[in-house]
Amino acid sequence: MSVSVRAVQGPKELHTFIHLPARIHARHANWMPPLYMDERIYFNPKKNKAFSYCDTVLYLAYQNGVPRGRIMGIIHHPYNADHGEKTARFMHLDCYDDEAVCHALLEAVELWARQKGMNRVVGPFGFSDKDPQGLLVQGFDKPPIMVTMCNFPYLPRFVESSGYSKQIDCMDYLIDIQNDIPEAYPKICERVQRNNQFRLLEFRKTKELKPYIVPVFELINRTYEGLYGFSPLDEEEMHELADRYLPILDPRFLKCVVDEAGHLIAFMLGMPNMTKGIQRAKGRLFPIGFLFILYAAKTTRQLDLLLGAIDETYRGRGLDILMGWKMIESARAAGIQTFETNLVLETNTRMRAEYERTGAKLYKVFRIYQKEMK
Repeated sequence: MSVSVRAVQGPKELHTFIHLPARIHARHANWMPPLYMDERIYFNPKKNKAFSYCDTVLYLAYQNGVPRGRIMGIIHHPYNADHGEKTARFMHLDCYDDEAVCHALLEAVELWARQKGMNRVVGPFGFSDKDPQGLLVQGFDKPPIMVTMCNFPYLPRFVESSGYSKQIDCMDYLIDIQNDIPEAYPKICERVQRNNQFRLLEFRKTKELKPYIVPVFELINRTYEGLYGFSPLDEEEMHELADRYLPILDPRFLKCVVDEAGHLIAFMLGMPNMTKGIQRAKGRLFPIGFLFILYAAKTTRQLDLLLGAIDETYRGRGLDILMGWKMIESARAAGIQTFETNLVLETNTRMRAEYERTGAKLYKVFRIYQKEMK
C-alpha cells in the first residue's frame, strides 16, 4: 500500500499523534505509555518554551487513510549556533512493522530539514538531553523506565536501512545493591563526612526540596556543558521541569552536598520505579490512575537513578561515593534491591568504570543515529 505523510494540523490530528503509539504497542508487553497529562503540555507551544527557539514539525503517515506512524522534526537553533552546525533532529518516531512507513517518515523530516538549510539529521533526540533519547538496540526483554525509550526491535533496522548510521550509544546499567557494592564504600563515606569543607543534606518532605531546585539545575548547566547534545536551561525552563517532576519525587532519594558557605556543589537524584503503575493506569492519572502509580512507587524493588552532578572543583574527593552510599542506605531501608542507572554516553569511560567497579551489569543500550544530507 502507498504511504502518504502529512503534517499535523489542529487538535484532532495532534490527539492522533499523541495516542497512536498505544495502538502500535497494543500487544507489546513491555511498552509503557507516557503520562498523557505531561504529553499535552510537552506538545503545547504555549506551555513548552522550547517551541519558541526551535523550529518543529509533526508528521503522521497514512495508508488508505489509516494512521500508521508518526515522527517529529526539530531544529534547535541555539544549539546549532553554539556548535557551528546545521543539524536537524528527529524524535517521537514510531510505526507499525512496515519499513516503507518508517522510510517515508524519515524522508519527510529530511526534506523539511533541507528546506530549512540543514545538512544533517540526528536522532532520536528531542529538545534537550533531558528528553528520552536513542532507540533501544539491546535489552528488548527488559521493562522500560520513565526517562528512556521503548521500541520494537524492527525500528532500529528500519532506521539503518534508511541510510542512518550510529552516532553514539548510551549505556544503561543495573546494580544489585544487596550484593554488588564494594565493602570499602562505608569506610570511604565515613572518611569523606569528616571533611568540614562540605556537608551532606538529606530530606524528608517535598517542600524541603524547593530551595534547591534552581541550584540543582544551575549545577547541571555548569557541569554538563560539553556533553553530547546538552543545551543549558534558563530559569523558566528549570521551573517548568520542576513543576513536572516535583510532585512525583520522593525526598528520601535526593542527596545534596553543600560547601562551607551553603552553596550546592553536588547532588544525586533517584526515583522509585513506577513502570507497572503507569502501565496499569494506561498513562492516565485520573480518575484512579494516580493510585496505581503511587502503589507501584511504594512497592517497587527498583530505584531509577535520574540525574547527578559534582562541581568540577570538588571532583575526585569522594563525593560520588558519599552520595551513592547514602542513597544505598535510604534505598535498602525502603526495601529497594536494585538501581537502574541514568544513561551514560559510551565515551564517558570514567563514569562507566565507576559503575562497573560497583559490580553493575550492562542492562540496555540506546543508539542515536545520524545521516549526512547532500
